[in-house]
Amino acid sequence: MRLRDIPSTTQLGLVVSVLLFSMAVACQSSKSVDPTPEPPPTGGGIQYQTTPVTLRKPANFPDVVYDLSKNPLTVEGVALGKTLFYDPLLSRDTTISCGFCHQQFAGFGHSDHPLSHGIGGKFGTRNVPGLDNLAWGREFFWDGGVTSLDELPISPIQNPVEMDLKFSEALYRVQKNPRYPALFKAAFGSDTVTTARFLKAVSQFLLTMVSADSRYDKYVRKEAGGNLNPDELAGLTIFQQKCATCHATDLFTDRTYRNNGLPVGAINDQGRYTITLNEADRLKFRVPSLRNVEKTFPYMHDGRFTTLDQVLNHYTKGVKDSPTLDPALKVSEQLGIALTDTEKKQVIAFLKTLTDDTFITNRALSAN
Repeated sequence: MRLRDIPSTTQLGLVVSVLLFSMAVACQSSKSVDPTPEPPPTGGGIQYQTTPVTLRKPANFPDVVYDLSKNPLTVEGVALGKTLFYDPLLSRDTTISCGFCHQQFAGFGHSDHPLSHGIGGKFGTRNVPGLDNLAWGREFFWDGGVTSLDELPISPIQNPVEMDLKFSEALYRVQKNPRYPALFKAAFGSDTVTTARFLKAVSQFLLTMVSADSRYDKYVRKEAGGNLNPDELAGLTIFQQKCATCHATDLFTDRTYRNNGLPVGAINDQGRYTITLNEADRLKFRVPSLRNVEKTFPYMHDGRFTTLDQVLNHYTKGVKDSPTLDPALKVSEQLGIALTDTEKKQVIAFLKTLTDDTFITNRALSAN
């Protein structure tokens, strides 16, 4: 049938439909991480359908930071992101995946080495942080060098001592790999692999890493299994008095950057200063979450401490003064935090109640 054979009212409807579709695609493209326009879903006019996933927001957590309206979670998108997260294809020699360094049993940290361990047995300059509750983060890495969760995977993929692969090559490998077309089509309605779709899918999987079922969580939410013994309760009180300035809210981090008095190590890492070049940021590092801290050893940005005892010993008698030392660690000219040996044991007892066994054994987050 030719266009002139169609009644004028139908022609008008077709024109309006085309205009509306074009406007919708333009709006989607403007929001995309990918600098190139997002291809529309294909399939001969057949509407693809995904299964929505609701991001869990625990009752004891603050509001989510990530803008889910720009990347709604779906079963299909999460599945694609999980596949990418555990795929060693994204490293130069196909031996290292994101999951290689971020191991679930270690709270998605890496307990085998003080520093990141990547391709060819190379070591990085910083400890691998655990991954959890990423929907509540605005900046990432020890120095806050990445300010978007959607851009987070690019750095480790391209880092020469981690996965050592140009992101364009990683994208090309995914485009040519036969396992991915069906996954992308299920998630995005098209098997076309774009930067935006790749990164949004990984974000969707990372966003499902919600850790909020420790004994402490059950205690504050008054749920079954939330019993704390006297030492743990005493440790909680001490923690709230002496540690919660930095490790704030039930995320156990205020997401700021602070100098906690560590003597400068052999690597001479200057922390946040390397990003801002602001002298006030010298030797400051992001305050890490303490969730699953029992599992995420070794500790500090360079993994110099292997036990929680060593960490608390640092805060009681190892803090080094410097122009940017956090004021909370220098009160009335006294360095550090005053803790007795008993109080240290009680704080550690409390910290162990932050271990979320449900999270670190959740099959939905595991490679298999």
